Amino acid sequence: MRVQSSEGTTRVEMLDTEVTSRLYERVHDTLNLNSFGFALHKDRARKQEISSSKSRQLREFGLQHGDMLYLSPVNGTVLFDQPSTSSEPLNKPLTEHSTEAGPSTVTPSNAVSKGPIEHEVDLQLYRLSGSIHRQRDEKLCRHNSKGCCVHCSALEPWDEGYLKEHNIKHMSFHAYLRKMTSGKFITLDELSCKIKPGCKEHPPWPRGICSSCQPGAVTLTRQPYRHVDNVLLEHAAPVERFLSYWRATGHQRVGFLYGRYELHPDVPLGIRARVAAVYEPPQECSRDAVRLAPDDHAALLDRLAARLGLERVGWIFTDLLPLDLVSGTVQCLRGVDTHFLSAQECITAGHFQNEHPNACRHASSGYFGSKFVTVCVTGDADNHIHLEGYQVSGQCAALVRDGILLPTRDAPELGYIRDCSPEQYVPDVYYKEKDAYGNEVGVSAKRLPVAYLLVDVPVGVAPAAGQPTFDPRATFPPAHRPLQQHVQSLAALHAHLERSESFLAAVADLHVLLFLATNDAAPLTVDQLAPLLDAVRRRDAPAAEAWRSTPAAAALLARAAAAAAPAAAPGSQLWTCPLCTFHNAAPLDACEMCAMPRNAM
Repeated sequence: MRVQSSEGTTRVEMLDTEVTSRLYERVHDTLNLNSFGFALHKDRARKQEISSSKSRQLREFGLQHGDMLYLSPVNGTVLFDQPSTSSEPLNKPLTEHSTEAGPSTVTPSNAVSKGPIEHEVDLQLYRLSGSIHRQRDEKLCRHNSKGCCVHCSALEPWDEGYLKEHNIKHMSFHAYLRKMTSGKFITLDELSCKIKPGCKEHPPWPRGICSSCQPGAVTLTRQPYRHVDNVLLEHAAPVERFLSYWRATGHQRVGFLYGRYELHPDVPLGIRARVAAVYEPPQECSRDAVRLAPDDHAALLDRLAARLGLERVGWIFTDLLPLDLVSGTVQCLRGVDTHFLSAQECITAGHFQNEHPNACRHASSGYFGSKFVTVCVTGDADNHIHLEGYQVSGQCAALVRDGILLPTRDAPELGYIRDCSPEQYVPDVYYKEKDAYGNEVGVSAKRLPVAYLLVDVPVGVAPAAGQPTFDPRATFPPAHRPLQQHVQSLAALHAHLERSESFLAAVADLHVLLFLATNDAAPLTVDQLAPLLDAVRRRDAPAAEAWRSTPAAAALLARAAAAAAPAAAPGSQLWTCPLCTFHNAAPLDACEMCAMPRNAM
């Protein structure tokens, strides 16, 4: 028989008593196809398909000597190798595109051929023993000071009695690793709900599936560990500054937390996220919803933060409704009787965690879990504003990544598991609950309580004794605030410099540093800002003053001073352009030199 494809026509020899699956294998081997994602038809219109079967013979389809078969790919499958037109390797990792099921189909951008680089805090924890040392008990111990017994011997970092005694709800991730690797070697694999590719036993989904490529059923369990054990704000000023937009408009707000990861002194092998600043990306806000917009400055901000020793450690959002404007109380909207995080918020948190994976040497893929945290600003039982921290479990992040978990319209505390479709296979998802007799039974998770997907992370504020990264008294308006009193401008920069007690205190602010690099008048490059960033990081006031005298900085600050100068009176003969400082005649409404409108800034 002849087989016609996009690469031409070839011939295959078969017996009429052979099954059709053997025909598919022969065509695959003869044409050197990349996969079995193809179909064979007897007619060019692709109406008479010859299905792959291990029981039906060729004679049952009426095939005879000399017949022409037509090969076509299924669902756009690439069957033939494409010639490379560049010098890039063919095995370069590709980034999957997001589907409508969820916002999180991402691939780590820093994956290189040498493997992922583990975080510095993880490397420090690997070098620690993790044992919990105890002092000699005067009542129970019967040995001298150099002896040891069961009452004073060191405990393992995952000891349940110690964690319960010190009110630690979850063990740390490194304590979990020590528990799993004690005396044996492990490999961590993240949950996958997708069909395994490359199966040659049948056509691709939805035309076939088998037990070897079919993902197994998922049983949701509560995660016993957490990657970050505490979120610590260096001071309350970043959150107060973040809440000023809600206090002015009543609209909810979303921001990203910038800080660093460090060892937690009170949790065995624990990690703490120390937050130094809150950055507000472009967004559309209302009383009940927030829609994030693309951020053109995200990469630049990450570079500036890296020079300061900071990174993006989490995200924060508000869910506040005022109760009494005079006393400043807010409504209590979240709790045991309602919900802690809604399904949509869990999906967003899972998306961000997938974008910031955690490098791990024990994972087969090089990544396992995430250190990215979620902080919600809402009202407590006493109607006061307080912070709640969370992470979603690895199972939730996998459901979001594979586009399976969906939000519900009527119940925020419930998620919905997508149904199977010809475009996507969805495995069965279950969770455990107790029945009327106290027995744990598996329940279908079509409507899933998202409480199974949450891990609590305590949030607190550091004492005032420490030295913060940024000045807590900074008043420069954050970016992307569509309010008249919160607009970033050269005049606002000059006013901020005049109010600050020193130049270092004025520029020790993430929003000021970003504005210096993104202003429309004279943006500075990261290389030009590098000496200032190093001075802010070291708290070096002379170095900051020396940078102030550089040509680029002096020119920008001169324009800021000119923009802040009072406008000329109508009867005066000259007015100064706020952009180029050119002196123009009073009747002119635009600058004669640069055409900038008179009241543009």
